[in-house]
Amino acid sequence: MESLAIGDAFVSAMWTIVLASMPILLVAMCVGLIIGILQTATSIQEQTLAFIPKLLAVIISLLIFGPWMFQIVGGLAVNLFTNMYRYVG
Repeated sequence: MESLAIGDAFVSAMWTIVLASMPILLVAMCVGLIIGILQTATSIQEQTLAFIPKLLAVIISLLIFGPWMFQIVGGLAVNLFTNMYRYVG
């Protein structure tokens, strides 16, 4: 078991998490910002108003970016399983 190999696997997993979650987080953040600006401009102070548009935007972005995210996470899984001999005694 090489500590360098485990460290590389950890770094690769962290970058995969960042890459796979970034599109969904950016969409939710942009929709939340737009709804917040509209609420401020119209003086509507309803806290639950942003929930439905964000939920719909996240579902649509999952449908759009889902295959790409699955490919990224699947590539990590293949990489980890093919290099399993480096991680296990």
